[in-house]
Amino acid sequence: MLVGRSDLETRLTAAVLIVGGGPCGLMLANELGRRGVAAILVDEKPGTAFNPQANATQARSMEHYRRLGFADEIRREGLPADYPTDVAYFTRYSGYELARFALPSSSRAGELIKGMSGSWSAAELPHRVSQKYVEAVLRRHAERLPGIRLNYGHRLISYVEGDDGIVGDIECLGDGSRFQVRADFLVGADGPRSMVRQSLGIVYGGETGAQRDFMGGRMLAVYLRSPGFYATVPHAKAWMYNCFNGDRRAFMASVNGRDEFAFHTQLRPGEDESAITSNEAKAAFQRACGALIDCEVLSFLTWTAGHALVADGMQRGRVFLGGDAAHLFTPTGGLGYNTAIEDAVNLGWKLASVVKGTSPATLLESYEIERRPVALRNTDYARRFADSLGLFAPAPEIEDATGEGDEARRTAGAYLEQHARAEFNIPGVTFGGRYDGSPIIISDGRDPPPDAANVYVPSACPGGRAPHAWLEDGVSLYDLFGFEWTLLQFGEVASAHAAVADAVRALGVDVKLVTLPQSLRDLYEADLALIRPDQIVAWRGAASQAGTIGHVLGRALGRGAANGARLAS
Repeated sequence: MLVGRSDLETRLTAAVLIVGGGPCGLMLANELGRRGVAAILVDEKPGTAFNPQANATQARSMEHYRRLGFADEIRREGLPADYPTDVAYFTRYSGYELARFALPSSSRAGELIKGMSGSWSAAELPHRVSQKYVEAVLRRHAERLPGIRLNYGHRLISYVEGDDGIVGDIECLGDGSRFQVRADFLVGADGPRSMVRQSLGIVYGGETGAQRDFMGGRMLAVYLRSPGFYATVPHAKAWMYNCFNGDRRAFMASVNGRDEFAFHTQLRPGEDESAITSNEAKAAFQRACGALIDCEVLSFLTWTAGHALVADGMQRGRVFLGGDAAHLFTPTGGLGYNTAIEDAVNLGWKLASVVKGTSPATLLESYEIERRPVALRNTDYARRFADSLGLFAPAPEIEDATGEGDEARRTAGAYLEQHARAEFNIPGVTFGGRYDGSPIIISDGRDPPPDAANVYVPSACPGGRAPHAWLEDGVSLYDLFGFEWTLLQFGEVASAHAAVADAVRALGVDVKLVTLPQSLRDLYEADLALIRPDQIVAWRGAASQAGTIGHVLGRALGRGAANGARLAS
């Protein structure tokens, strides 16, 4: 960390200046550092997150962590390996159980994954882990990479963009000292109040201020420790505890599976968020419990649910936006942090390709073209989940020990079980984001499967995630991919080796040729498939088209449209 220097006495140089040290900024630092691209990250916080924040890592994010080599490390964080990840609904936590969507523990997920097919044919399953733990892992790995400097406790004061790059003025919040960073590019991953986004004059568009009985309006978040919770609550353990009654709507995630929880409750009319004390936060938790279960409040804050916002743009010149700076979610579905991870993955390989001179700067225009439609898609899914949960109100008698109460609980339970399946079994949302229409995707004219939240149809139609398979020796297909580009051939294609060698020499890019059994050809419906560094299918074709690989790869690298006649199937 740089301290003790006089104003602007020091100037540092890097290819990329990253503003924001949350999941998006840290993931981008890992993507760049792994490619030998220097980056300096600054964040006003003293370190990675203390509060739990997001609590669900989707399978697609886990696949990217696997690609970087630390998925197992992430999976060891958070809940104990044998802790169930059920989503459960109660009138109050010590009251009636209404519904439960059973989900496997981390260890059980590891056993199940190789036998799963169809929608959940994947290298990884989701993992229930609080963002605070994920950030710590991302930080540790980024700090080990040469050329990556992480400066927490620092803020970007201002920057100037010129024809040859960015010059940013950085202040150390500890002692007020300043230094400059000269970079080729600036990435604003600095949250919903992004200074970088505001400097560009970019505004959010979409829905904000949605009011619902739950998950729409003012919310109180409480990070607490309650060693006696499990012993007091007369129900099987769950990862997510939802409280459903007319008095106190809430949800609570287990953070460590022992004694720490992330509790969120909707503030009721008349509750003054500015006057909330630690004792009142504790009382809100106890009302949701329906019992005076003791707890220690570690921190609390207020936030607003009901956002489905996407920035009107994600790039201006040499400046880019990612994560919450580019899109703001209501947390139903757990899509905000996971969308941010994919922003970083998409932008990371492209920045590296431009910095190294492999691609022209125009390649970077594909970042907004590809990621903004996915942000619009994902915020819409999150809004639908919030409507489903928040607009369903409890019957007045739901807590009564009467026949009417029994019927109200049966009705609510049936609805909430259906809702849980819709919100928490979402392979279509997780894997189905696509980059159709991108200038660096070479379409073969065939239509992709329809987009649906709860069903994912693996497809090698260019523009989507490469279909996954477990090979006979128990190896994930993804583990055979190169870190940069991969050309899959199904059976030996005589001219593929020469074509790849020629492309590598001409374009100066790393391409790994992977030969797969002919039996897997039906999965890709082609003899050849070009896979991007982010595991997206860029192109697929017949064996007779092997000679066009150089042209295909050039277009996928942003070097202009390839010859249409040579690419036609």
